[in-house]
Amino acid sequence: MKLLQDRIRQDGEALSSHVLKVDSFLNHQVDSALTMAIGQAFAAEFGAERVTKVLTIEASGIHFALATAVALGVPFIYAKKKKAITLTEDLYSVPVHSFTRGETFNVSVSKRYLSATDRVLIVDDFLATGDALLGLREIVTQSGAHLVGLGAVVEKSFQEGRSKLEATGVRIHSLARIKSMSPDHIEFIEETAALAASN
Repeated sequence: MKLLQDRIRQDGEALSSHVLKVDSFLNHQVDSALTMAIGQAFAAEFGAERVTKVLTIEASGIHFALATAVALGVPFIYAKKKKAITLTEDLYSVPVHSFTRGETFNVSVSKRYLSATDRVLIVDDFLATGDALLGLREIVTQSGAHLVGLGAVVEKSFQEGRSKLEATGVRIHSLARIKSMSPDHIEFIEETAALAASN
């Protein structure tokens, strides 16, 4: 997605070869028009899959899942990292390690909102180590629902997340795939090159 890549080059900040700061437009202050365009891009990619629910994990994936769900005309669900006192019903639950925070959370989704009849699209802000997306995939598996694919806004392709997820057979679509980065340069894997490599 050229619009997203251009914005990352303009306003993103590579703090190191592994840490990308995008909090001025993606995950602290949010560019709402860009977010809605991201939702439209995911809807265009997965629109033929008859998605019934979009699933993400709190908090940084919520607005992207919402934008995608609006574009698809379906509800979205976010897995909660802490059990609220209002969550009294049965839950799907799985431990997930956060690369950014260096913590492990027990994330959960109410069984009332996800079932074997659903066709689920998972959307998140980053694909890096893949742990959060693997955790969400496990929640879908627990529910018996069909996982149609995974959408990542930004993928750090130099980390192991994609290979771990591809090993499960799931379809992955990332809008901006970073090949490498340093404080003075961010290099993307262009979509045409990525498609050629997969053929």
